Amino acid sequence: MVKEARKVIATNKKARHDYFIEESYECGIELKGTEVKSIRQGKVNIREGHARVENSEVFLYNTHISPYEQGNIHNVDPLRPRKLLLHKREILKLIGYIQQKGYTLIPLNIYLKQGLIKLELGVAIGKKLYDKRQDIAKKESQRRIDKELRARQKV
Repeated sequence: MVKEARKVIATNKKARHDYFIEESYECGIELKGTEVKSIRQGKVNIREGHARVENSEVFLYNTHISPYEQGNIHNVDPLRPRKLLLHKREILKLIGYIQQKGYTLIPLNIYLKQGLIKLELGVAIGKKLYDKRQDIAKKESQRRIDKELRARQKV
């Protein structure tokens, strides 16, 4: 089995800090030509993005794709809503998640896969402040353990 090559263009680091990710889906994005060129240059910000289901279709909001410099009149609004391309059964599953209390759809990554731009969409539930503190404490203790192990290996 050959592992598929993925070139990650943008990552939402804030998502895993602020949310518990229950499940993730790979989906396509309906883009205009100049948006594709701008994303390939890495000029995309998904940090504030979120998705909503409307009329059995999923749309991505608040994702900023900078206008392409050589795009002239063909550039579009950088914050326009973009349709996400998912299978019908996946959309129905997402609707089931969203109807539960507290679930939201968050973009996790934008990447290139076999020449196509894909988005990893996460079904997430918000973390409380004490959950974030626990995660920070775990990271710090793991860092201390790793540092101690490296120090012992050098001796």
